[in-house]
Amino acid sequence: MPSALNVPNMLSLSRIFLAPLVVFLLTVRIDFDIPYMVNLGLNITYGDVLAGVVFIIAALTDTADGYIARKKGMVTNFGKFIDPLSDKVLVVAALISLVQLGRLPAWMVVVIVSRDFVVSGLRMVAAVEGVVIPASWSGKAKTVVQIIAITMMIFKMPFALPAMWVALSLTVWSGAVYLTGGWDLIVDSD
Repeated sequence: MPSALNVPNMLSLSRIFLAPLVVFLLTVRIDFDIPYMVNLGLNITYGDVLAGVVFIIAALTDTADGYIARKKGMVTNFGKFIDPLSDKVLVVAALISLVQLGRLPAWMVVVIVSRDFVVSGLRMVAAVEGVVIPASWSGKAKTVVQIIAITMMIFKMPFALPAMWVALSLTVWSGAVYLTGGWDLIVDSD
């Protein structure tokens, strides 16, 4: 039985600890413009760049932890719990910061967070019934596009908001896929 404090799980935990750093770097303004970025038409500060780099590093740990856990046989119940939780903490922390900065409408964050609550609730009901609902490819695509869109918003890149619209669409769609797949679990009468 692999240890709960193995490398993949430590990588997952690192996302939880990096999320507040992303929030800090984004919201506690380090308002020194980067001259060559201004010349390119991007109004980006050192705080944005640092937050973006930390966010990207944290997001990459998600890929690394899953790969290592499966490749080395280090899958644990703690890992199954902490990996999706740390993903949500990182994404929600960044999204709330972007709302505070006026870069993202709050209602989009409400839709994204609501979808995650619905899918998590469905998984809890399934677990009670002894059913495992694995991550779907639509859920994985949603996560990748969300990470890309959030990164674009942090760096104030052109087309960041349209990218977030794509992420929002995938979020709703993947939530509907999970919900329709598990509908029988929800409406089943005892």
